[in-house]
Amino acid sequence: MNVIDVNFSSDFMEGPNATDFNVTCTNEDCIILESISCPNMLNKTILTYILAIFYIFIFVIGLLANSVVIWLSLQAKITGYETHLYIFNLAIADLCVVLTLPFWVVSMIQHDQWTMGEFICKITHFIFSINLFGSIFFLTCMSVDRYLSVILFPASSTCKRKIIRQLICFFVWLLAFCVSLPDTYFLKTVFLPATNETICRPMYPEDTFKEWMIGMELVSVALGFIIPFPIIAVFYCLLAKTLSATNDQERNVSSKIIFSYVIVFLVCWLPYHGVVLLDIFSALFMSFSCHMESFLYAALHITQCFSLIHCCINPLLYSFINRNYRYELMKAFIFKYSAKTGLTKLIDASKVSETEYTVVDQNTK
Repeated sequence: MNVIDVNFSSDFMEGPNATDFNVTCTNEDCIILESISCPNMLNKTILTYILAIFYIFIFVIGLLANSVVIWLSLQAKITGYETHLYIFNLAIADLCVVLTLPFWVVSMIQHDQWTMGEFICKITHFIFSINLFGSIFFLTCMSVDRYLSVILFPASSTCKRKIIRQLICFFVWLLAFCVSLPDTYFLKTVFLPATNETICRPMYPEDTFKEWMIGMELVSVALGFIIPFPIIAVFYCLLAKTLSATNDQERNVSSKIIFSYVIVFLVCWLPYHGVVLLDIFSALFMSFSCHMESFLYAALHITQCFSLIHCCINPLLYSFINRNYRYELMKAFIFKYSAKTGLTKLIDASKVSETEYTVVDQNTK
């Protein structure tokens, strides 16, 4: 599910909006879609502008935070630490997600019209989707990697683990690419004669339209939450339990940080996927209702906007909360020219070891 699909699923549910429409091709660039719409029961204009403000906020904060993480990773070479290959790729994915938000904001404030052409419609959706799935997949891989590295394979070869992580990152991007292809393929610019508007929507085969729409929503929920969340929760809880069993105060604090990873993922994604499941349920088992359509329209938009806050939280939670990132940040922006004073060396000497650094990471080279 993505920004485009939020509007689409709430526009075409069971009942008149799902069945009484005709699709005809009038030219090479556009499809005409005729549908029956509900009366304007929801003040969508107010909701649109409120959400646009939040999207702009997420764009600015996410752009700055993830850019800093990527820049530091490249300049300071802190990707040499174990799971920072995942953190580096996570920052790239989150950055690409927020870079697409201005396109959705422009469409939103134009009442979901799409005036940028079909190619931009497809490529923007594809970038958004592949990086959104990639972000979730990298968080999942990181939770498994940290547990296995600390509990099961603490003394395995660093070179071997590095190669394995590189392969995992490659297959994560490949999986995200494959998952994002179907919706991108079916995206079309659609003309609505009733309102004289052009919109960007996935147009599935007419004879299996409903099955495709529900199927894509189920895939989104399964790969975006139902599968990743239990994996993240189980492996981080096992890791936190191991750390809290020691008498080390710092490790006990780190176990609380680890629990925050689980809570943040749950809080960001559960509301949105819960509403998507309600949308699926209403399409399958409930008769069409304008009240339900208005509720789902608002709920899907609000929860998706809220879920994208993770693009701002991830850099703070997985990067800046760690001392070595803060040291590198100080060196980059404050002590860049302080080598002659010995201050940089002092900072380097005060950096925590990798084993200590990865209490959240808890790995050894």
